[in-house]
Amino acid sequence: MIDHLKAVLDAIDNNRDAALARLFEVLRIPSVSTDPAYKESCRATAEWCAATLREIGFEAGLRETSGNPIVVAHDGPADGAGKPHILFYGHYDVQPPDPLNLWTKPPFEPWLDFESGNGEVIVARGAEDSKGQFSTFLEALRAWKQVAGALPIRVTVLLEGEEESDSPSLPEFLVRHRSEITCDLAFICDVVQWDKDTPAITVRLRGIVGLEVILTGPSRDLHSGQYGGPALNPIRTLVHVLADLHDADGRVAVPGFYDGIEPPPPDQKKQWEALDFDTDAFLGDVGLAVPAGEKGYTALEQLWERPTCEFNGITGGYQGVGGKTIIPSRASAKISCRLVPGQNPEKILNSLRLFIESRVPQDCKVEFLNNDNTGLSGEDESCSFETKVKEASRKAFSIDPRSPYLKAAAAALEEEWGRPTVFMGSGGSIPIVSSLSRVLGMDCLPIGFGLDDDRIHSPNEKYNVKCFQKGARSWARIIGRLARPA
Repeated sequence: MIDHLKAVLDAIDNNRDAALARLFEVLRIPSVSTDPAYKESCRATAEWCAATLREIGFEAGLRETSGNPIVVAHDGPADGAGKPHILFYGHYDVQPPDPLNLWTKPPFEPWLDFESGNGEVIVARGAEDSKGQFSTFLEALRAWKQVAGALPIRVTVLLEGEEESDSPSLPEFLVRHRSEITCDLAFICDVVQWDKDTPAITVRLRGIVGLEVILTGPSRDLHSGQYGGPALNPIRTLVHVLADLHDADGRVAVPGFYDGIEPPPPDQKKQWEALDFDTDAFLGDVGLAVPAGEKGYTALEQLWERPTCEFNGITGGYQGVGGKTIIPSRASAKISCRLVPGQNPEKILNSLRLFIESRVPQDCKVEFLNNDNTGLSGEDESCSFETKVKEASRKAFSIDPRSPYLKAAAAALEEEWGRPTVFMGSGGSIPIVSSLSRVLGMDCLPIGFGLDDDRIHSPNEKYNVKCFQKGARSWARIIGRLARPA
């Protein structure tokens, strides 16, 4: 086999301006999935993605869902000859741009800026999350086709249009198109690298479950002068219950919460310790100074290897201007738990409900609503494929450190960046990773070239041009390395 890699990398470098122009074109389409007013723009973006993939040489089209369409494309040799068939996942929808007054320029009119310490940056909604990210992969594919005339491995591309609105159509899509998208290996681009000069592979992702607890006391709001004292106040009950969820050391007090936790491999722990994570800078950026999680763990350990139970919102009583002296009828709180490998989402939710119920007094009614819409219903083999997808999507994810794909990708990244690849953890959750891994049986490697300071979901979102360019080169190297004989 002719080694085309050097020519492919040269093509990426020579086509930089054209690649940026293509990215700017798709950034101009306001594909906001959370707002129905942008539904046609989301479809237009999907059509742009499919047309771009066809231009590169893929067989590409839209797969209709109950929401926005999903783009699916295929190319590469039919006979893999021992080489993996890879799936690349990204999403074409973006977050709303609000508040508009905080943008330097209109959010859907991309521009190049210069930032001290970052160099040239692309600024627009979706510049990093994830139009810029998936474009790095498309540019690598384009260069391979331009130079070699064909891809050296089989590639399937899946671009979703509802990731920013919790992917409501994705479980059904995976059910209907399971055979079409099941590959040997999946790459997910919706992650960051360690810093602007150091590549990374995210080897651990936290899972997530959530619920809303609603406490009802009296049948109506009461005058606090007439009823204050003898009448149960659901806000007071709620805050006592919430306070009981953690002990004085920051540990979650729910029985069984930490059962089954699988610690990271020793080699990963050593690498994390050597990263010299700057806790002061991390917290200082958001006006804080002291880690508030479990005592005995560093801030990085709290983020990457420990579970959490957080309160995301609390309501009850009068919320208007001034005072209103009432004892409210209802109070509620939204709770989410970030889970780590080994924890069972359904058991966590059930234990959390029992813990709360045991602390609610006689005159207080308690109700629970699932915030995550998972419909968890057990893990027996008789449950539907769609139910299994929903269950798996909430579990934590970790990569087997012995994976040959992990080693190959890490080596390719090190070749491009000139630094060892960091095997990162992540405090966040990417539900599709666990679905692809646990339900479809695919190896998954989350690899991206974003940075923590890219301001995703915020005004003036940006993507470093260096990350965009070297991201495309990195994907080209990964494809080339996977094409080598096993």
